[in-house]
Amino acid sequence: MPSLQVSTQAQERLAVGLALIAGYVDAYGFISYRTYVSFMSGNTTQTGSLIGQGNLAAAVPALLAIVFFLVGVFTGTFLTHSGVRQSRRLPFGLVATLLAVIIGVTQLGSSASGVGIATLSLAMGFMNTALSRVGAQSVNLVFVTGTLNTMAQHLALAVKRAPLPGAQGSWDTHRRRAFLLMGVWASFLTGALLAGVATSRFGVWVLLLPVLILLALAVFSLAQSTNGDSSA
Repeated sequence: MPSLQVSTQAQERLAVGLALIAGYVDAYGFISYRTYVSFMSGNTTQTGSLIGQGNLAAAVPALLAIVFFLVGVFTGTFLTHSGVRQSRRLPFGLVATLLAVIIGVTQLGSSASGVGIATLSLAMGFMNTALSRVGAQSVNLVFVTGTLNTMAQHLALAVKRAPLPGAQGSWDTHRRRAFLLMGVWASFLTGALLAGVATSRFGVWVLLLPVLILLALAVFSLAQSTNGDSSA
């Protein structure tokens, strides 16, 4: 199997896994704070509608989420493109750390919703920079409106048997990309479902699972990079 196809398949698995974590964390944030921590389209609509009704105080949580999500994306992108050694594993470690902070702060008795919203939105902003492309297909890990739109476009073009501009090989088709994006969406939905089931039972401790998964990804990325340096 060509190395490019193997690399793309590995990216597909990572995208599906990270989308599941994003859906899981976003659902936890919504259940706990009644604010989306990764779905900024919803927060933008909510902010605008509440301000339009003159309810500025009620708009603050959604606006806070937007601001800190932007900070997360900005910082994650800056670090990823800064040439810092091991920059590819930084988002995993940073997101895991922020989720662990939420667990710790909550266990210490602080339930300030502003702190939770800001921290989780910052984490989701970082998460969205962890993987921006699968092969030649751009992906968004932490929100799915664009994913569904692009998926439907690929499906329509697959039915028409239209050629795929910039295809990486005969295996890279509209149909394959549509199923990739469908998998990302389904994974996000599954993560939200799991958080919906678990949060009422375990509270903030549900965040321990993504913390452990992200730490494992950070360690795995470090090991891969180290092995690559050794073989170079």
